[in-house]
Amino acid sequence: MKAEAKTIWLDTTDSTQEEVRRHIDEYDNLTVVAALYQTAGKGQRGNKWSSGRGENLTFSVLLRPGKNGIREIPAKEQFYISIVSALAVKELLDGYGLRPNIKWPNDIYIGNRKICGMLIENVLTAGGMVESSIIGIGLNVNQTEFPPQLMNPVSMTKLTHQNYDIKAVLEAFLEYFCSLLQEEPTVLRQRYMDCLFRFGVKADYTDTKTGETFSGTIRGIDGEALLHVEMPDGSIKKFAFKEISYIL
Repeated sequence: MKAEAKTIWLDTTDSTQEEVRRHIDEYDNLTVVAALYQTAGKGQRGNKWSSGRGENLTFSVLLRPGKNGIREIPAKEQFYISIVSALAVKELLDGYGLRPNIKWPNDIYIGNRKICGMLIENVLTAGGMVESSIIGIGLNVNQTEFPPQLMNPVSMTKLTHQNYDIKAVLEAFLEYFCSLLQEEPTVLRQRYMDCLFRFGVKADYTDTKTGETFSGTIRGIDGEALLHVEMPDGSIKKFAFKEISYIL
């Protein structure tokens, strides 16, 4: 039985992530909180997510693994949540005729330009399982002007010169997301790898721990979601999130 999501639309909130967190004990599994405007939207690394009012999709999904027909997720396999979320956005954009890639771990890029970012926050049980996950997603839909400090943003509208109903786009995303939750993790992992940004391509990066800039080639991701990069000397180095920066 495919799980179904329930959406709550807000005109304004500080952050859909915080809104879900405040009501986490009240909300059912797969409750989605979406906002036309966020006053303090959250991105990765503590960054603020910038979005024009009503122009883009800014929402958070509450996921409780092990309930409503959704498989349990061990803590060591929690990257599965990133895989499902990123693939759902990729398949959504495929449906609109766009051809995105997934930039590890879960940003969505079209060419060298970012169209979607995610912030996934998991709560683990003492027994080593994922108890709940709040999946925050910001997808650039209709916005055409962006703050100058954002280096490489793009939106659906900028690419297609069409305007979209953001509520209809969210409904389409949730169809993909709920469907992907029913699929086997090994199958999804391969699909994730098949569309990984820069996979097998030599490109420039910065090691954020040492400050070193180097040319490397992404060769894969292991079970702990570490990124495997072939270094200039032919060795393979593993990077955790925030330990490598892409030079675009």
